[in-house]
Amino acid sequence: MSDVARAAGVSSATVSYVLSGKRPVTEETRQAVHAAIDRLGFTLNPVARTLRTGRSLMIALIVPDIANPFYALLARSLQNEVRARGYHVVVCNTEARRDEEQAFLQEALQQRVAGVVMTPFRLAANAFDVFRGAAIPVVVSADTPFGDVDLVTPDADDAVSAALTHVADTGRRRVGVVAGPRDATGGDPRLKRIRQHAATAGLSITEEHVVHGEHTREAGAKGFERLMQTRRPPEAILCVNDVTAVGAMDTAERLGLDIPGDVALVGHDDIDFAALVRPRLTTIRYPAGAVGRAAAHLLLEQIDGRTHQRRVSVKADFVARASV
Repeated sequence: MSDVARAAGVSSATVSYVLSGKRPVTEETRQAVHAAIDRLGFTLNPVARTLRTGRSLMIALIVPDIANPFYALLARSLQNEVRARGYHVVVCNTEARRDEEQAFLQEALQQRVAGVVMTPFRLAANAFDVFRGAAIPVVVSADTPFGDVDLVTPDADDAVSAALTHVADTGRRRVGVVAGPRDATGGDPRLKRIRQHAATAGLSITEEHVVHGEHTREAGAKGFERLMQTRRPPEAILCVNDVTAVGAMDTAERLGLDIPGDVALVGHDDIDFAALVRPRLTTIRYPAGAVGRAAAHLLLEQIDGRTHQRRVSVKADFVARASV
């Protein structure tokens, strides 16, 4: 840094500020420092920096299914926010398995990452206690609180109520749900929310009209088929996410059922292809980009020294399309 400082005509501290981004510098100074670095042929050594500081510039994003476009959008948004501060995002895919969730957390701890953003599925509620002791910031993206860590969560009650009212307005009364797995940590908050608002809308959800499975297209296909094989099949089906809803559409086509003529369908998340499938999917919009930005801001606040726990609710909205 001394060599670069002399070549750029600035102090070593200014070079440090340019490289770390921890303090603002003028654009002219930033360009002068980078020009000197290029001219002298220096490159940053992140391994050496990690050895000196005890902390890397990597942020671990641990998600249950990277094939779900929701998490791909979340990852892009998170990366865009932290990149300006010199951090990089490493994506870890757990397939919603507890052993993989634990393994990736252990690796993040061993690598001394700068922070962790995670959507846990089957993780023990105290799994992040060791991260507090190691002073590694954690942000959880989930529908319910998860231990004593920062949380990004949906504000979805109004959206779910609007979706169920919309279903009721079409004259349908029997509602089925393709829900999440029974053994998920914290239960199934989306199913609970649907149950709470269904009664208000005058809709009926019986036990035989609730099927549980993973948040996957395959689970959606199987769950839809089971619901349509019940004694009195539901007139509308709400799915735990848009991916399972597309799986339900696959089965409806195979069985020769019309959506929404034979059964209405509602998803959750409003990922990009919800507006591309036919019929276009009615859904609850939970914006992945906003979730990623909120998680990034909470994480950077912790990196900058905030110690009290925070919770951010991201507003969800009902999107009416052609599947109801």
